[in-house]
Amino acid sequence: MTEAQVLVVGLDPAKIEGWDPEPVQAALARGRARFEDHGVEADWCLVAPGENPEKVIADALTRGDYACVVIGGGIRTHEPLLELFEKVVNLVRRHAPDAAIAFNSSPEDCADAALRWLRR
Repeated sequence: MTEAQVLVVGLDPAKIEGWDPEPVQAALARGRARFEDHGVEADWCLVAPGENPEKVIADALTRGDYACVVIGGGIRTHEPLLELFEKVVNLVRRHAPDAAIAFNSSPEDCADAALRWLRR
């Protein structure tokens, strides 16, 4: 297996209180399949805000030499997580400075977000 070109960083739906994780998990599975359809290796780093996400993300970023990091909408668009979003962007800058940063609109289009940058 080749080294992953993409790291997807997002919220773990099974660990977010008040969410029904099943629809999000199904969308994540469809998103993973899309990477496979395009022949792109992707690692996934799903975090929970209360479980030291910065360390988990930093560890994930240092495990590979990623060409692109996709930051999920759950982290980006949920107002209470604005500070976490800022930290994620800065962690990518620090630990994967050569990686493009991409944003998805749903778990299903992570591959599309990454491919915008991998094809350049």
